[in-house]
Amino acid sequence: MSQAPALIRALTDRADVGFQGERPWDLQVHNPRLYGDLLNRGSLALGEGYVNGDWDCGALDVLFTRLLSQPACRQVAMGSQPLVRLLGQAQQLAERWVNWQSRSRAHMVGQHHYDIDDRVYGAMLDSRRLYSCGYWQDAADLETAQLHKLQRICQKLELSPGQRLLDIGCGWGGLAVHAARHHGVEVVGITVSAQQASYCRDHCGELPIEVLLCDYRSDLVKQQGRFDRVVSVGMLEHVGRRNDRAYFEVINAQLAVDGLALIQTIGSHDTNRALDPWINTYIFPNGRLPSAQQLCHGFEPWFLLEDWENFGPDYDITLLAWWRNFERAWPQLMDELGDQFFRAWKYYLLSCAGFFRSGQGQLWQVVLSKKGSGRSYRSIRPRLCESANAGAAVAL
Repeated sequence: MSQAPALIRALTDRADVGFQGERPWDLQVHNPRLYGDLLNRGSLALGEGYVNGDWDCGALDVLFTRLLSQPACRQVAMGSQPLVRLLGQAQQLAERWVNWQSRSRAHMVGQHHYDIDDRVYGAMLDSRRLYSCGYWQDAADLETAQLHKLQRICQKLELSPGQRLLDIGCGWGGLAVHAARHHGVEVVGITVSAQQASYCRDHCGELPIEVLLCDYRSDLVKQQGRFDRVVSVGMLEHVGRRNDRAYFEVINAQLAVDGLALIQTIGSHDTNRALDPWINTYIFPNGRLPSAQQLCHGFEPWFLLEDWENFGPDYDITLLAWWRNFERAWPQLMDELGDQFFRAWKYYLLSCAGFFRSGQGQLWQVVLSKKGSGRSYRSIRPRLCESANAGAAVAL
């Protein structure tokens, strides 16, 4: 077996990652062409190589935690040959001038990612099919974590009977159903996935929920009138930074003067225009993660920031729960989906778990109110526990 080139070893050694080693996070390379491909195409080659069986690893999540925790290892991820670096710079320039998330391209991610074999999501997700980070502070399982996430969102939005709620990126309708059933609100959800829209319409029963198959910029949304509340969970990642102002302008136009909006999004730990080419090509086409600076730049013209909560580590736990569910259900899926799908899905879920565990990935919930609304809002904060109060009394 050919040895890894010195450049690759110099970088992976910093992350304490080896080749053909005995530790779970070491790479077991089966095809030596991987090394040259890594130098030429970076993380695209890494992901494709794994899917094709050119290498294996006993603990992908640990491997990516180690690699992503070392900034120098990004050189391998981006490719190190001069031509590759030039192409990468061209891609960064294109990010400034090309709108990869235009209205004409908005449905691509729905068709590519959400409209796959429906059994995958039925097996992987919780019973409500919530495809976003759960809230694990007081939860021991995925079902409870996702329920607590819904309860927290509705509490932050101060939902009450008779209100109208716009759900931008409603997924399979789990939040819409919970809000309508437990808080008495009327919900309009929008999605770019035909399969999600069909599922919602089949499972919302007699609840006051309408689901539109359209982009958030569609005239169909404008025709819905004003809403008391707007929520968007796991949608901003598909908007793109060129469209942030348009996205928040739509929210502003549809939200009542005294209304509240809650946005939940994956965030990047720094401001950059980089994107992972394998994820962009095979999982979420045209997806882009906002930094804190970019997020604020998007909503600043119209909204006040009332609350900002980060529970990024919970996405690591959520992704591992999804992986266990998917792996457990695989015997019923394997005949039709095949080994390459299994390896791609495993690589996707566990590499993303490492992304959040490394700290590069964040998970934010922000609550916004309109400028000039005059309303008051108090952020949810944990109460001091009795033991803490008792300790303070003793100290006094």
